[in-house]
Amino acid sequence: MAKMADGIPLLSASTQRTLADKLYEKRKNAAREVEAVIRGLVAQQDHDRISSLLSLLVNDFALSPQSNHRKQGGLIGLAAATMGLGSEAVQHLEKIIPPVLNSFTDQDSRVRYYACEALYNIAKVTRGDLVLFFNDIFDALCKLSADSEPSVQQAAHLLDRLVKDIVTESDQFSIEEFIPLLRERMNVLNPFVRQFLVGWITVLDSVPDIDMLGFLPDFLDGLFNMLSDSSHEIRQQADSALAEFLQEIKNAPSVDYGKMAEILVQRAASADEFTRLTSFTWLNEFVKLSGEQLVPYYADILGAILPAISDQEEKIRVVAKETNEELRTVKAEPAEGFDIGAVLVIARRELGSDWEATRLEALRWIALLLERHRTEVLSFLDDIFPALLSSLADTSDEVVCLVLEVQACIAGDAQHFHRLMVFLVHKFKIEQTLLEKRGTLALRRLCTLLDAERVYRELANIFEGEADLEFATTMVQALNLILLTAPELAEMRSLLKQSLLNPAGRDLFVSLSASWCHSAIATVSLCLLGQAYQHASAVIQALGESDINVNLLVQVDKLVRLLETPTFAYLRLQLLEPGRYPSLLKTLYGLLMLLPQQSAAFKILRTRLKTVPSQTFMHMQPSLPHTEFPGLSAIRRTASAGGYSQILSHIPTIQTSSTSEDGERSSDNINGPLGINFAAQLKQFEHMQHQHHLYQSQNKAPRRTLTPPPAQNGHHLSRTSDDLVLKLKLLVTCAIVINRVLRDSFLYDLFV
Repeated sequence: MAKMADGIPLLSASTQRTLADKLYEKRKNAAREVEAVIRGLVAQQDHDRISSLLSLLVNDFALSPQSNHRKQGGLIGLAAATMGLGSEAVQHLEKIIPPVLNSFTDQDSRVRYYACEALYNIAKVTRGDLVLFFNDIFDALCKLSADSEPSVQQAAHLLDRLVKDIVTESDQFSIEEFIPLLRERMNVLNPFVRQFLVGWITVLDSVPDIDMLGFLPDFLDGLFNMLSDSSHEIRQQADSALAEFLQEIKNAPSVDYGKMAEILVQRAASADEFTRLTSFTWLNEFVKLSGEQLVPYYADILGAILPAISDQEEKIRVVAKETNEELRTVKAEPAEGFDIGAVLVIARRELGSDWEATRLEALRWIALLLERHRTEVLSFLDDIFPALLSSLADTSDEVVCLVLEVQACIAGDAQHFHRLMVFLVHKFKIEQTLLEKRGTLALRRLCTLLDAERVYRELANIFEGEADLEFATTMVQALNLILLTAPELAEMRSLLKQSLLNPAGRDLFVSLSASWCHSAIATVSLCLLGQAYQHASAVIQALGESDINVNLLVQVDKLVRLLETPTFAYLRLQLLEPGRYPSLLKTLYGLLMLLPQQSAAFKILRTRLKTVPSQTFMHMQPSLPHTEFPGLSAIRRTASAGGYSQILSHIPTIQTSSTSEDGERSSDNINGPLGINFAAQLKQFEHMQHQHHLYQSQNKAPRRTLTPPPAQNGHHLSRTSDDLVLKLKLLVTCAIVINRVLRDSFLYDLFV
């Protein structure tokens, strides 16, 4: 028990006993006695005795491990002592405040309540001096704001209001010391704590001498986190606080946009719509207020904006699109911190987005960067080119067209043009579905953007040396079909029609013909387009030396139908002068002979040939060259080998001179007009077809056969006889077929 120097206790035994009484009124009376004693000691300026008495109240009462009544008595006693100290209390606050704050965490709610009451009374006396303990008091109040006991919450609320008044009046408050604690507490999820925190942020921001805006990056994330709170009141309070800060930012002369932009980008990916909308609203204002200052953060901002352009919420889409347009207007340079590589990474990533609008904007950004920083973008070509090629398989035609525009922009240089073509061919090679779905669109668009002749010459050069002959055939057939049908290639078709008259047309014809040899019918089509009918006839004749498969017949079918299109109108008109174009007739009849009689294409072509003036053709009979229709030479060889030479007498031939279409005597063994060596081209075609035959043989899977093992002894002769009979039947059948075809045409009269 604390005593005076003369042995008399500082507090009488009865006062100490009453201070720990169960009844509040008795404890209150004892507290008045404590206050009176303290006042007397203050009057005597006996601070040693004051310290002794305060130690008594703290150790024997407030921090007592015994009954809670002693704790309550100690708390009320400390408050009374503070009131007794008056202006002298500041000297003893380090003894008074800690035990009171310690009681805020007591298990007994009544102790916590009286701790609030005690600190309230202490605060009224000390006022501004209490600010020295602000962080500890704030931390204690933050915890009490979520207390489970309503009476404690109410008491804490009253204390909180008083402390706010004290802080707003004080010139001793240190915002620098407070911000770390505030930043730490902003992550708490309890709704009562959140209300407490927003309340303090709003109050401190209203104080002119406290620069909360300068420390906004420290607690901005916490405020945005509150926007998705389940409590409408908390969301409203957080939104109100953020709106006030945004207005201050607009009026502030200098703001650190960068740190806050990072926070906004993170919150822009929130699952909560309201949080996303607020984030993009802030980003939009930031870009408008200080786009140049945000240059180093462009990639991060763009990474948030591009997905939001396709957001399900219309308001977010509108703000995101507006922000995107604002970003595009800012002309940033690498010297200013603009990271082109990082922006390209974002754009490449968003090319894989599920949303068309986002993919389109990503492509527009790549195009914009190519326009402004071409050299830098091309240095990242290996990174973005695969993604651009993959985008050719996009389900959206608009996306594919924009991808092609970007690729065409990249291919402005000869080096990158060749690279684009090689990449494109490789992509078509490894993804057959891409060729089927987007091949035509891609090739036609590139022809429009990069000049059709340039594209075709480059592709022809690539396919001429293509090792995968099957793929080369497919590509050549596709290119040929586009050449014959696409409106974008009308000028190129017109040039090819002059192949025998114009040096430019000749060069184009020759540059294409080598790769076109991968497909027999594509070669024939090119010859028909270039009006090289004699060469076309020779190519068809060469087909008689090889197997006629289904794929070839399909291509013939397509060509026959194309002959009825406006592209070949000139060819159909030339049929009015069969005497001038005998090789044209021979070519068309050669195609007719390749087709099955029951096919639709056969009927179409036969109907067309029936319209050729027969009288005129009869008059020009002597000018037909000395040769045979395709397929007959093969029949003759087979018949001779089998000993059926008598059948050959029934197969007619046509004896003619060697007058060409232009009236000059020529042969396949010499150069055509303008120096086109058709003889060499025919050999090149035959060589390529031979290579295809070998390629198919090597890559053909072994087939099962139902042929029995070789017969022994006398059975061998029997099987040989059967083979001869089958060959004879085949030859007779071929003769009958040819006879029927000829009988249906006006040429029948020539053979009978």
